[in-house]
Amino acid sequence: MKEDFGLTQDQIDIQLMTRDFIRKELTWERIKECDEKNEVPMDIVKKCADMGLTSITLPESVGGGGMGEVTNSLVLEEISYQDVGFATTIGACGLCFTPINLFGTDAQKKLYADFILAGGLSAFCLTEADAGSDVGALRTTAVKDGDEYVINGTKAFITNGGNASVYTVFAMTDPNAGARGMSCFIVERSRAGISCGKEEDKMGIRLSNTCEVIFDNVRIPADHLVGQEGKGFKIAMSTFDITRPAGVGAACCGAMKSCIDKCIEYAATRVTFGQPILQNQAIQFMIADMEVRYEAARALAYRVAAGIDAHVIDSALSSASKTFSSESLVKTAEDAIQIHGGNGYSKEYPIEIIYRNSKIATIYEGTNQVQRMVIVKSLLKASGLM
Repeated sequence: MKEDFGLTQDQIDIQLMTRDFIRKELTWERIKECDEKNEVPMDIVKKCADMGLTSITLPESVGGGGMGEVTNSLVLEEISYQDVGFATTIGACGLCFTPINLFGTDAQKKLYADFILAGGLSAFCLTEADAGSDVGALRTTAVKDGDEYVINGTKAFITNGGNASVYTVFAMTDPNAGARGMSCFIVERSRAGISCGKEEDKMGIRLSNTCEVIFDNVRIPADHLVGQEGKGFKIAMSTFDITRPAGVGAACCGAMKSCIDKCIEYAATRVTFGQPILQNQAIQFMIADMEVRYEAARALAYRVAAGIDAHVIDSALSSASKTFSSESLVKTAEDAIQIHGGNGYSKEYPIEIIYRNSKIATIYEGTNQVQRMVIVKSLLKASGLM
């Protein structure tokens, strides 16, 4: 599919390599086992790291793949075809690096890269129990003390929180300034005072670790500040503009494609009233609608990703991709359950896992309600009404 979004041969090779690897290693039996145990298959994480899938967007200057967001999207789409939760585990490495790549120094990029290239995972520590979409309400603080910062606070719902070797942490350096008082830091897991609290027993994406991360008088060097004090909100929002197309948009497309393939396979063999249900027009139309959503979401996600690679950032379009792809996945997974009938509701079939995995896509990296606020704000600005 060389014509697909104008992909280069290198991109196609990476796509096919990822597809072959993940479908061989992350089998349905392994997914089911890990889902039941709420467990990350760390042996497969290590293999992903060895293949360069966790460092694909890191610059070549620090040992990374030097690839852009289109390639990153291809990788996460292929992984999500098997399981969105595992794709979340792998994709978080790119999410955590993006603030450093955009605003960090060469030394900071090298510091982060060393952990990932050694096979480690990373965690993006922004969310708190009382500060989800309202990031200006963060309570975690970073107080300057000589040539160090002292961090105190608790982060909630942190992907890879318990498995990460390095964190990207957002904390208030000026608690009275709201969002303008937020700053961004690199924090190594090995620092004294870091612990993990409650691990979430989630409905879906159970092949990713999600837990509290607690910072108790954690001291870090002042040069671990990413960018400038007070620029944390800008850093976080700039990060999401870049990561949403791959981390959510393309990932949702992978899961949708998985639904489509599984529905066709099932409907071709499930016989009622003397014929496969695939012969029923009602089933055919449901599958056709799945394909429409998949192709539309994929076109939007890769359009945004290609723009990012060309240094054209469109916040509203990124939000549109995240919103449309996530809601399309929820509907597609729901219809896939319906096509499978009672079997779709059974844990013996993979469709129910995809269905449980789907809902989080409308919530993480900014709820879809927040995305709609971004979109309409852009429209009003363009109309001169804001």
